[in-house]
Amino acid sequence: MSTLGYIILAIVVVIALWLIASYNKFVKMKNRTDEGWSDIDVQLKRRHDLIPNLVSSVKGYMKHEKELLENITKARSQAMSAQESGDTKALASAEGMLGGMLGKLQIAVEAYPDLKANQNVGQLMDELSDTENKIQAARRFYNGMVRDFNTAVQQFPGNLIAGMLGFKAYEFFEVEDASERKNVEVSL
Repeated sequence: MSTLGYIILAIVVVIALWLIASYNKFVKMKNRTDEGWSDIDVQLKRRHDLIPNLVSSVKGYMKHEKELLENITKARSQAMSAQESGDTKALASAEGMLGGMLGKLQIAVEAYPDLKANQNVGQLMDELSDTENKIQAARRFYNGMVRDFNTAVQQFPGNLIAGMLGFKAYEFFEVEDASERKNVEVSL
């Protein structure tokens, strides 16, 4: 084999190794992003499981807040439907609405001293608050993975390989309604 043949063979081997390494990088990043989504999914399921217990615990105390409790139940159903459909935008919107209502519920609970003193309700509220924190952490992790993956998919020369191998950018899990970004007003 001539020198030119060795050079061409070396170039082909380098290109093949580069393609393999690039493919493996995309697979690893995709799996980490999917893991991030799974973490959100687990925490949302936990939140959805806690809500019926909380609503049934406070129902007897909060007769004046019947509409809020019904709206929370409806929002939970919408969020669960969006979660099952896998639509990131619809899920983000439904979860944002549900989160806002749960914030209102926490404020309403503060107005009922007997309810606030109830150990079961207090424990459920603490668990819900902890779950909300875990959801926020999972969203940040997922969005970080999405950012890294999307950057790799969109930058040259990764975009060529990603396009050939069918890797597509993910959507961020973000708040769609601008009013959800505002602080909740508490008036005592």
